[in-house]
Amino acid sequence: MVLTSQPTDQTAACTEEVAYADFHGGRAATGPLTWGQRAMWRAVVEFESTRHSFLNLRRTLAVSRRAGVDPARAVGALAALVGRHESLRTRVRPSDGELRQVAAAEGRLPVLVHTVPAAGADPDGQVAAGALAVRFGDPRFDHAAEWPLRAAVVVVDGLVRQVVVVFSHSTVDFHATETVLRDLRMLLLRGAASTPPGLQSLDVAEREQQVERRRSDRAVAYWLRQFPTLGAGSFAEPMGGGLTPRYRRGALTSPAIHHAARLLAARHRTSSSTVLLAATAAALQASGGPEVVGIFTMANNRFQPEYDTAISKLNQIGLCRVDLAGRPDFAELLRRARQASLDGYRHAYYDPLALAQGFADHGYDYGTALAPFCYLNDIRLPHDVPSDVAGPDEPTLRTAGSFRWLEELERFAWRCRIQVMDAPGAVELAVTADTVHLPPERAERLLRDIEDRLVQAARSVTP
Repeated sequence: MVLTSQPTDQTAACTEEVAYADFHGGRAATGPLTWGQRAMWRAVVEFESTRHSFLNLRRTLAVSRRAGVDPARAVGALAALVGRHESLRTRVRPSDGELRQVAAAEGRLPVLVHTVPAAGADPDGQVAAGALAVRFGDPRFDHAAEWPLRAAVVVVDGLVRQVVVVFSHSTVDFHATETVLRDLRMLLLRGAASTPPGLQSLDVAEREQQVERRRSDRAVAYWLRQFPTLGAGSFAEPMGGGLTPRYRRGALTSPAIHHAARLLAARHRTSSSTVLLAATAAALQASGGPEVVGIFTMANNRFQPEYDTAISKLNQIGLCRVDLAGRPDFAELLRRARQASLDGYRHAYYDPLALAQGFADHGYDYGTALAPFCYLNDIRLPHDVPSDVAGPDEPTLRTAGSFRWLEELERFAWRCRIQVMDAPGAVELAVTADTVHLPPERAERLLRDIEDRLVQAARSVTP
């Protein structure tokens, strides 16, 4: 480990130095972007001028004092991690008029070593780790020059208590970050990972140019069949002059949604994500939408052989067509939503260039055609819903969630995006709304309508 002093903004008795993790991997190689990377790059371009990136993935790993991990060992583990996973030493650069991903065989990853006084108010470094996650996570990555990983360690009394890592979404997705963190924990505690690494980003790109082409063709055909049946979308018409800045982001934190979704998922033997998809479709239709509701979701595309452990950007947008004709009860609505979700998931792995061309051939601009629809993005960590979830917890179901406005944005790609996130004992629904098409009061009402429908269905003694 090479350690050098670095001028920093220091508070109290905290100190900072920069260490360098020298990594040595395998090949130095160049290849095309994966389909997931191509799909993401539109968002990279869209937000190129913003102060910070919405595409950075922040993670914090707590380290027990009993593990006895000192800074040198932690930096060595990070070096081994980058050496193990080619995707973490892969940058995206233009070449001959197109973007390519370029993997390096070796290099140096800077690691910030942040030392917290042992007798201070942050004995396990958790507060410092949270601040570092924001500090490292806000700035955009320079995808051509910077490694797609930023790292810091928080040291208390000579031992590392927290490891902060920020990933660029350019080479990993949410699923991949969980695999990387598992490997990092093994490297910290045992000095080695017990299994061979999975497919890397360049491996996935090579497969997509060969064996996955027919799958892409089937997915594009599905989109071109279904999209014309969705109509104009739930947010096609202006509903006012809008605000400045134009976009607003707010969140409803609801223990009732958490409890109701788990209860309904167990009762109907489905996933809580399907339950939320059904409730969202019903709320959108009730607000004046068509009988056929189009909702776009994010699919992780991990169903392919060997993709479950791949360290790559695989997730892509899926199209869910939920038919609410005949005013179905919640049980029937769940059945339809489950089928829509499966159809969308099966056809969410495709070449974005082929899909854009297919849209153009049918008279659609793929860059703008999806904006009038709701984008429902469930980014919760996977949880198994037990089949024996207790019946309705009436005090919890009677307590409405708390809503707050979070931030204002000048630009955004969707007129309505709803993110589903974990919160302590609750589910958080965060809506980003185009105030021209979804005024703030209607955006809040939409989230509360989703909550109300879930609560009513959970309290019902019949399906």
